[in-house]
Amino acid sequence: MEYAYFAIAVLAAYLIGSLSFAVIISRLMGLNDPRSYGSKNPGATNVLRSGNKAAAVLTLLLDGVKGWLPMALVMWFGKDYGLREGTLAAVGLAAFIGHLYPVFFGFQGGKGVATAAGVLFGVHWVLGLATLATWVIVAFFSRYSSLAALACALFAPWYYLLGDRSFWYVDKMMALAVVTMSAFLVYRHRDNINKLFKGTESKLGAKKKGH
Repeated sequence: MEYAYFAIAVLAAYLIGSLSFAVIISRLMGLNDPRSYGSKNPGATNVLRSGNKAAAVLTLLLDGVKGWLPMALVMWFGKDYGLREGTLAAVGLAAFIGHLYPVFFGFQGGKGVATAAGVLFGVHWVLGLATLATWVIVAFFSRYSSLAALACALFAPWYYLLGDRSFWYVDKMMALAVVTMSAFLVYRHRDNINKLFKGTESKLGAKKKGH
């Protein structure tokens, strides 16, 4: 039965991750579909380009929660169902993949920054806070959300390894999940990387023409 519970937990995490809150909140608040303007990315940064800060904040928080919640549920109830080792890592990765490739939205999802942060907070609040601080510092000085996200992708695996025996014990499966998320984050930001090199990347607070 533990394999069945494992499969159910991973599937549930993926489905939770597949809730594209950028699209859902925009619809509920009567805003344009974030996939139709700006970077066309269904994420908080693009929702911010709509001019509605409340919608952007809600998107950011809920995208983070959907990464954290499945892991929290496993930690709270996992022992009751005899969930096998590695479930926590698999569930966190499944929620992240759900955001990138959501079954409810034609597998066209966001870049995963907020959801990845939620997963890292699910591992340990110190790991999540360190990664969040990295984003804030890089974004503050560069004004580039994408550059801040790339910095988080590069530093998060190192933060996880550095915290071994101080705040947590490194788990090989979790380390692999964190590295995998970082690789996906870099891949999903490939267009932004090109724009950064060309000097055409949009800065935080800047609006696209016509918006």
